[in-house]
Amino acid sequence: MAEESPRTFEAVCPCCHARLTIDPEVRAVLSHEAPPKAQSVTDLKKAVEALKGEAGRRQAQFDQSMQAEKDKGKVLDRKFQEALKKAKDEPPAAPPTRDIDLD
Repeated sequence: MAEESPRTFEAVCPCCHARLTIDPEVRAVLSHEAPPKAQSVTDLKKAVEALKGEAGRRQAQFDQSMQAEKDKGKVLDRKFQEALKKAKDEPPAAPPTRDIDLD
């Protein structure tokens, strides 16, 4: 039987902060240790206040997205008018030369 390679190393995942043991010889993760879980809220009043704050934040984001949807038509119309104005101001471009026209 082959001996275990002492060349394994540990790394911490930047996303989930889990500890990984990696063997570079076989290019595989040998073990995975989950990060310690965050402590739950101990004070019920703080938890309720946090939930109320979340509801207000969600409502503000919803109102902002509703306003953006209402203004979307105006924005698109203005962009179209600008493009139309630009197209009228520029002289028409000559059509590209085709290979058949060169004969």
